[in-house]
Amino acid sequence: MAFVEPVTLRGHGLRLEPLALTHEAGLAAAAADGALWRIRVTSVPEPQETRAYIETALQMREAGSRLAFAVLDDASGRMLGSSSYHDILPAVRRVEIGYTWYARSVQRTHVNTAAKLLLMGHAFDTLGCHVVGWRTDNFNHASQRAIERLGARKDGVIRGHALRRDGTIRDTVMYSMRSGEWPEARAQLLYLLELRAQAR
Repeated sequence: MAFVEPVTLRGHGLRLEPLALTHEAGLAAAAADGALWRIRVTSVPEPQETRAYIETALQMREAGSRLAFAVLDDASGRMLGSSSYHDILPAVRRVEIGYTWYARSVQRTHVNTAAKLLLMGHAFDTLGCHVVGWRTDNFNHASQRAIERLGARKDGVIRGHALRRDGTIRDTVMYSMRSGEWPEARAQLLYLLELRAQAR
């Protein structure tokens, strides 16, 4: 039995289900909401690359290094985006959360907070992770702010770490949260979701 098994997570109006080829059209539509593939510091697939994007995620799942999720509105079934567990290290009970992107129309809403709450809860409470990590492009300041809002702590920067789609080399900002920090982070995220619900 693998450390991270495919699972569907539900809560706060969302459904996170393992990404599959059946999600191709919905994923392409979510990416088209804001033409997200044009953003230099993300890895959102262009419409014609959506199937290959899913196939790569499935290959990584088979290898045990990634479990990609489709993020959907639970009531309507509308595809909102995607997020993943990746760099899965069973020996030290660590996963990272990444490959995250959402349709432009649901950015700056409750969606990211709710999805991360589900993913972090499963990682810490069900999988028994000691650490959950995140990484992002040094120029993706919106992503850095979003990660910091989750309660993660900045570990440092890996310089000259990875290629961007335009061929330039990026520095990668690393974050993490330890299991002992999770209860307070969870309480804060639930509080933020409650405030957003009251404002709607």
